[in-house]
Amino acid sequence: MPKKHAHHGGSWKVAYADFVTAMMALFLCLWLTAQDTKIKDAVERAFRNPFSAVNKESTGILPNQDKDASTQKKNSGGQFQSANAVEMEMLRHITEDLSRMLADMEDAQNTVQLDLTPEGLRINVFDRSQKPVFEQGTDVFTVYGAWVFSTLAWEISRYQTFRIELEGHTEATQQTGRESHSKWELSSERANAARRKLLHSGVASKQIFKISGFADTQPMPNTEPNAEVNRRVTVLLKVNPPQPLVSSASQDHESQP
Repeated sequence: MPKKHAHHGGSWKVAYADFVTAMMALFLCLWLTAQDTKIKDAVERAFRNPFSAVNKESTGILPNQDKDASTQKKNSGGQFQSANAVEMEMLRHITEDLSRMLADMEDAQNTVQLDLTPEGLRINVFDRSQKPVFEQGTDVFTVYGAWVFSTLAWEISRYQTFRIELEGHTEATQQTGRESHSKWELSSERANAARRKLLHSGVASKQIFKISGFADTQPMPNTEPNAEVNRRVTVLLKVNPPQPLVSSASQDHESQP
């Protein structure tokens, strides 16, 4: 008859795993204490904001090309956080979702242009002749235009932390249909019509911070002023402005009587 082996249990394995974990933590602490200030600061930033890059001159999403501006902020009194990396990550998700959605819609890619910048997400909605967003010379949406802005609103309304600015633009030859109605009025009214449509489709009113009409003063880059691509409404989702960081030395000084 075969001999049965005694069951010794596995508690020693748990104890050994705890011992190895403790040793790893000890070695990590010893390694950190032996590093210079730059590495310690980088590790601290990584734990404070895991979404941001170790490099202070990057948000972790888009590189900051204006390094002189970053240096100027530091020299102008106090340190400032870079653009909120968590918000930039959300904007990147919005851009990806909208890009996938527009790819499945006929003619939508010629109507909507997405540009992700350090300032935020710029959404240009073009009022093209072959696929108009507004009735000619008015701020009245076509059925297609109402659908485009309702679709954008559905996506934007999922993220209510962003400041929204709306801009109306026209080309140089834009006709308003009324003699006393200039391109300034038309561009402003179209931006305001976009605001109403966004609010009606679920965007929170507290997100709207600015509505502007620029007439034909800001054409698209590398385009003729008369090109119809300049006839557009721009929806800008802006990240919150950077907040000043108060150093620990300043805090200690302020806390003293």
